[in-house]
Amino acid sequence: MHAIRIEEHGGPGVMRWTELPDPVPGPGEALVRLTAAGVNYMDIGARAQGGPGWTAPAILGAEGAGRVTALGEGVAGLAVGDRVAWFYHPGSYAELLAVPAASLVKLPDGIDDESAAAVMMQGLTASHLATETYPVGPGDTAVVHAAAGGVGRLLTQLVKARGGRVVALVSREDKAPVAKAAGADHVLVHSGGGFEDRIRELTGGRGADVVYDGGGAETFHSSQAALRPHGVHAYYGPFMGVPTLRPTDLPDSILLTYPVVHHHVATREALERRTGELFDLVLDGRLTPSVTGRYPLAQAARAHADLASRRTTGKLLLLP
Repeated sequence: MHAIRIEEHGGPGVMRWTELPDPVPGPGEALVRLTAAGVNYMDIGARAQGGPGWTAPAILGAEGAGRVTALGEGVAGLAVGDRVAWFYHPGSYAELLAVPAASLVKLPDGIDDESAAAVMMQGLTASHLATETYPVGPGDTAVVHAAAGGVGRLLTQLVKARGGRVVALVSREDKAPVAKAAGADHVLVHSGGGFEDRIRELTGGRGADVVYDGGGAETFHSSQAALRPHGVHAYYGPFMGVPTLRPTDLPDSILLTYPVVHHHVATREALERRTGELFDLVLDGRLTPSVTGRYPLAQAARAHADLASRRTTGKLLLLP
């Protein structure tokens, strides 16, 4: 089989199309032939600087969809030929993967492989933000950063499905229609900080109930200044830069949280329930994943460069 492997951390040029022995599923694992792998900003961080679980050498990628081709000892509930998806398995930029069966979810007939790969990591992240980090209710105002991107577009749809109002932030004028089509009530074209006054205008001076901030260090303080008292700043952009702060730097009485999606699906039951909720939303048309870039798996470096340029919208996939 072939995979995208790095021997050292760095720019897209460190990614190599490498021939490796076919993996063999061990006890509790399933062998899966990839049909689509998702591309995420997390992958860029893993490639560029590494982090926990991402030390070079490594095969990149963490999510995808495929078909089960063999089962290891002790695997129940799966069969050869099943279509499956996963939201976090390091080494997903590969033609074949040995994945713990507990990490796999079977796909309903109405969900195609590309849609599944497009909603696993980013859809579960959006679900975590809108249901547990700050459970959006009818009438709540949510500010969504990077609203034309993979997470932002899905998050906008989830907030609207829960009865909330969305103020979308996008970096360029040509991305505004994408956020509007996802259901945003207001779209602000703004790069970096300095948007808090417009948020307050749109909320009658009150401030937003929640800011979902994947914009990085440049947006950190403006996100907090845009909140009402006891509003929630959900900061989930660590690979975009982590600011330093003292507790007294925070505006009075706001709440700051760093959501980690693994806590949303900490058990097998939670993984099945949360992915089932997403698939149901896709099937009834309230959640519409948008795949805007498809690249051969061997050209993963080009996908990384395009994503990092911020020229893209929606979801990018790698196809074997």
